[in-house]
Amino acid sequence: MYQRKSKFERTAGIAGTILLVVYMIFSLFPLVWMVITSFKSDVDMYKTLFIFKPTLENFKNVLTTGNYVKAFTDNFIICAGAVLISVIVGVPAAYALARYQFKKKESVAFTILSFKFAPEILIIIPLFAIFQTLHLYDTYLGMIWIYQFIGLPLLIWVLRGYFEDIPVEMERAAELDGYSWWSVFFKMLIPLIRPGLVAAALLSFIFCWNNFTFGLMLCGFHIQTITVSALTYIATDTVHYGQMAVASLIAIAPEIILCLCIQKHLVRGLSFGAVKG
Repeated sequence: MYQRKSKFERTAGIAGTILLVVYMIFSLFPLVWMVITSFKSDVDMYKTLFIFKPTLENFKNVLTTGNYVKAFTDNFIICAGAVLISVIVGVPAAYALARYQFKKKESVAFTILSFKFAPEILIIIPLFAIFQTLHLYDTYLGMIWIYQFIGLPLLIWVLRGYFEDIPVEMERAAELDGYSWWSVFFKMLIPLIRPGLVAAALLSFIFCWNNFTFGLMLCGFHIQTITVSALTYIATDTVHYGQMAVASLIAIAPEIILCLCIQKHLVRGLSFGAVKG
């Protein structure tokens, strides 16, 4: 039977809605301000806040002059290759850490995770020397190799939890039915961990996409990442905020598109539902 809400409950609901709207405006304001800035000319940047004549000159300068488009392409190739290698290496590693028992397993797992929290500036000098010796400096191979270490620890630890949530009895039952280990792994386990795999791969891509230190120190004139390319809009006498805003908007576009495309896989629970009933 329907019960009318009390005056206090209605007031609390309205207040909660107002707070959510205020928080939404607060959270989205930097993005909105970046969009507004992208349509401002350098002259209007310091003269007015919201009332100005919009211009597409900033978009024209970013997309037609300089090397930002090539930097965007380079960044995508490096990040996509790094995530692909992380998935190929990380999925079997996560399965091994979840299923097999061996000496100092937890120490190995913690060491892998520690790579994620190690300061990049701490290893950049010896890494630069190694790249110079192996002729990996300013190459796609070298950048993909080092970028895959950014997301690999996170991917291994996330997927390890998913594999541990799947009862080993499911694998044993499938093997008793005549399925090979490879069939069980690819036809049963991989679909069950798909939400975690997609989420971890997306986070790995975002971490690689936004990396600055490795792109700054290990790239030269042939390859450049977007985070480093954005520095070209900082001149000696001024900062082209409009062009930097355009470059930032273009940079975050792939991350937003990927999140929207795979949002249905970002909810954990598929592995739990598979063993119920």
